[in-house]
Amino acid sequence: MDKGKIFRDLHASTFVMPNPWDVGTTKLLASFGFKALATTSAGFAFSRGLPDGAVTFEAMIHHCRELTAATSLPVSADLEKGKGDSATSAAETVFAAEAAGLAGCSIEDHTGDPDKPIYDFAHAVERVAAAAEAARALKHDFVFTARAENFLWGKPDLDDTIKRLQAFEKAGADVLYAPGLNDVETIQKVCSAVSRPVNVMALPGFTIADLAMAGVKRISLGPWLTNFAFGMLETAAREIQQDGTFGFTRAAMPFGKLQALFSKSSA
Repeated sequence: MDKGKIFRDLHASTFVMPNPWDVGTTKLLASFGFKALATTSAGFAFSRGLPDGAVTFEAMIHHCRELTAATSLPVSADLEKGKGDSATSAAETVFAAEAAGLAGCSIEDHTGDPDKPIYDFAHAVERVAAAAEAARALKHDFVFTARAENFLWGKPDLDDTIKRLQAFEKAGADVLYAPGLNDVETIQKVCSAVSRPVNVMALPGFTIADLAMAGVKRISLGPWLTNFAFGMLETAAREIQQDGTFGFTRAAMPFGKLQALFSKSSA
């Protein structure tokens, strides 16, 4: 079964790709009938008590192996800037991703340097071209996503973002992604400016129908599910400390349901 081909074919129409952060949430989300899953760099970092960006590449690849082994669904990985800064390291990132059993991965143009958070245009394109070439050299299909990070790092320049996405498309990226776009009109402009499938991260106020009408093919959740789980834990802790009650237990997933799910998936 070529999971990369299955994953690529999903982009023919609009679909939601949620982001689990460990083996348990991978199995749970797979049980709800989603067609593909993706890792979340922030969610995984938070689950380890680390800030986003603090997980090493080796630890992230190990995490990816665990998730791909936990489900038969295609899994794409948020690999941040990849293995390093060079174009060669971008290609090596794709090879490592494929070896981990992933059906695809994304690489950002965010440097990780707070003084210069976005790679220069030419270098960013060079990195995407190297990663795309590596993806095409693989034995199995592999969906490579190129990310333009302007809107997440204090540079809400739509013209430059579109310029980058267009260049990434020309360099061979399969899917294009500019996280941080927060209104449907802007998203529609981005989708109209490129011919490759566009991924958008869900935000409050968005609907699947509205994003589909705007031309979006893939909707991911980034760290939202992780943040939601931490938010519910915070709510429970506050109730215990402030009210001395345990009402939160009424909304908890039943023990038996989880026991049955994980017993079945481990059989």
